[in-house]
Amino acid sequence: MVEEINHDRRRFLATAIMTIASGELGIIGSAAAQSSNAKPATVPAIKPGANKSFGPLKQINAGVLNIGYAEAGPSGGPPVILLHGWPYDIHSFIDVAPLLASTGYRVIVPYVRGYGTTRFLANDTLRNGQPSALAVDTIAFMDALKIEKAVLGGFDWGARTANIIAALWPERCKAMVSVSGYLIGSQESGRMPLPPKNELEWWYQYYFATERGRAGYEKYTKDFAKLIWQIASPKWKFDNATFERTAASFDNPDHVSIVIHNYRWRLGLAEGEPKYDDLEKRLAAFPVITVPTITLQGDADGAPRPDPSSYAKKFSGKYSHRLIKGGIGHNLPQEAPQAFAKAVVEVDGY
Repeated sequence: MVEEINHDRRRFLATAIMTIASGELGIIGSAAAQSSNAKPATVPAIKPGANKSFGPLKQINAGVLNIGYAEAGPSGGPPVILLHGWPYDIHSFIDVAPLLASTGYRVIVPYVRGYGTTRFLANDTLRNGQPSALAVDTIAFMDALKIEKAVLGGFDWGARTANIIAALWPERCKAMVSVSGYLIGSQESGRMPLPPKNELEWWYQYYFATERGRAGYEKYTKDFAKLIWQIASPKWKFDNATFERTAASFDNPDHVSIVIHNYRWRLGLAEGEPKYDDLEKRLAAFPVITVPTITLQGDADGAPRPDPSSYAKKFSGKYSHRLIKGGIGHNLPQEAPQAFAKAVVEVDGY
């Protein structure tokens, strides 16, 4: 789910949570956002859940991983890399990928470390879930595929990864679609307390901070994930087959370790790797993102989130924000694939 939303996360959640205007749809924020002349994108209509499978997956060595990924569209098309979150997987983009492929994009959807067919190349590599490590994985993945620059799109962990790449390696990110806005954070901000009502919304982080929480997640991984789906997307009526397609990706030998380390690291309860210290120091300054960006938010997202106006100034390039209506929850690409795909096409034209 969305965690450590940004440097003002604590302020956002304490003073501005759940204040997205009910009629909000379109452009907010900087002058650059208001001056965008991009034409509305045209994307084919699709019924969410129309597709069931990506077909055969591919594997490639990249950095410390052998990464499993799905690919669709022409190999020479402009690349789009779509990044999933927790507790989700590549199937969040099962309908987005063919929509973008049909418009000529080369669409690539990798499994994050600890999910699906992605594996560590060495047994002694730390099972590290810190955000900068996930971003470095994506850069290494792009290098392995010889992709110099791509449009990045993501939600939850994937949106944070896209944010980090856009902030630290803007030369690799042509444009970005980010669900829930600006998600760069730090261990310092993660240590700051919230009012009790807001702390309650982050219950799973504190559960994971305990050994009982680790054991519970390991024992009840699927039950836990389904509960998060229900809380985060209360109006999404997903069926069991849809859930099981994603839940299969949790049967990864490193899944529990990556998830637990990710949340403990954010609370300052687990150490990262020294090789990422410089990146984390730069991220702790909450850098402005300069690449063209569209942020999206579902109107029925059950995860804690800030008001879009509170992070608009973190995007200094062409920028717009959209509230996606219709009972859309946290897993926005899977619940509203046409809206997500349309945002990708449009931001690519900024």
